[in-house]
Order: sequence, then C-alpha cells, then structure tokens
Amino acid sequence: MVTSPHLTADNKPQITWEALPEDFLLEDDPVENNGQPLLAGALREILELAGFIQPQMLIVSNFGLCATVDGRIVVKAPDWLYVPAIVPLEVDGMTKIRRSYTPNLEGEIPQVVMEFLSETDGEEYSQKSTFPPGKWFFFEQILKVPIYVIFEPNAGRLEVYHLEAGVYQAAIPDAQGRYWIGSMNLFLGTWWGYKEGHEWYWLRWWDAAGNLLPWAVESIAQAQQVAEEQRQRAERLAEILRLQGIDPDSL
Repeated sequence: MVTSPHLTADNKPQITWEALPEDFLLEDDPVENNGQPLLAGALREILELAGFIQPQMLIVSNFGLCATVDGRIVVKAPDWLYVPAIVPLEVDGMTKIRRSYTPNLEGEIPQVVMEFLSETDGEEYSQKSTFPPGKWFFFEQILKVPIYVIFEPNAGRLEVYHLEAGVYQAAIPDAQGRYWIGSMNLFLGTWWGYKEGHEWYWLRWWDAAGNLLPWAVESIAQAQQVAEEQRQRAERLAEILRLQGIDPDSL
C-alpha cells in the first residue's frame, strides 16, 4: 500500500493506493456507442505505426484506473489513457494480463486521459467530491492527471485541460486548432475524414514539426502513390531515350 501524504489535510480525502482484491468485481458495461472504440483504436494505431509505443508503456481504452478514497475503492474507466512507465506484472516469470491499473502502486500516474462524450454522460463528469466522485474530480483531485482531454465527436469539439496549481485550466490551441501534449512530444487535434466505413470527426496526432502522422491505410496509399510516380518517371525517361534512337532495354 502506498499513501499520498499531501492529501491528508482535514478538507481533503485520504488517498491510498492498494491492489484490488482478486475477487473484486469490475464493471463490464458496454461502451456508449460504436464510435468510441473506433476513435480509441485509431489513436493507438497511429502511435504504433510511428514507433512511439514502448513495452513499458500502458496505452489502453475503457480501462479501469483505481484508487482507494477514504477506505473505499473507486474505479473509473476513461475512454483512452497513456501511462509512460508501469511496473511489469509477472507471475512465475510470465507476463500477466492486467484487469485494472493502480497508479503509484503499479507505476506512474497517467499523463493523459481522454473522454469521448455522448448524450448520456450526465453527472459522470462532476467536479464534486461526493461519493462516488465524478471523473473530473477523480482525475483532477485524486489521480492528479496532468492532461485531461474531452472530445465531443458529433460536433468535433475538442477541449484540453492542463493541471495547474492543482486544478484543471483550459489550454489554448495553436493557430491550426491543435494542442501540444508535451509528455508525448506530439500535437493532438481534430480531423474530418473517412476511415473504417465512417466519415466523421476523428482525433489525430501531429509530430513536433506539424506533420500529420498517418494511419496504416494512408501509409499504404502514400507508398502506392510514390511507386506510381516512379513508374511514370521511368516511362517518360524511356520515351525520351527512344526518341533519341536509344533502346532503353539495352541500358
């Protein structure tokens, strides 16, 4: 058990970081809609193709983050989260599949959590400390996650909050409407387009130079375009040689 001594003041809850009991029943509710897993998967796909993801990281979606608040276990599952470094979970030398994650006990605090809003979110995002606390209070005051992202897919509205002096403050996007995520050395922004049979607003990553990081299908299309341009250049060169009386096949 790990205790956060800075949260023991009378006006703040007592926070401890304890392993979940083996028989603890995690909620297994379905996601709000079919778009949420697509959005989360698309974000991870880009990072994997870019070589960003490393074995020590935890990048998952709809996954339980745990803390014990005043002696009671609280579990909140953001739609997407990033932890830079975790303690390997091994049993008898074999890597064990995680069913949840308790910061400080199992590794670092998540650096980024994201929520994809739906029409049924309601009080889940409350800033109040009433038990059980809403996600906003849990991420801000309990876990103290540095960056909290809220995305409303239908409207394409993206809000990014930075933890400053213990409270979330709205970040200001750059001229392109993107937000710098310093812990990942990447920009995050919205993009309207088609993927996996759907045309809507997606979240995308850009590198520090402002280059859009591609999905697999885009990488394949780019490679095909390059190959086609090379083929066309070769044909033009061959035609020039023929006009000069030179057989290009003889070269």
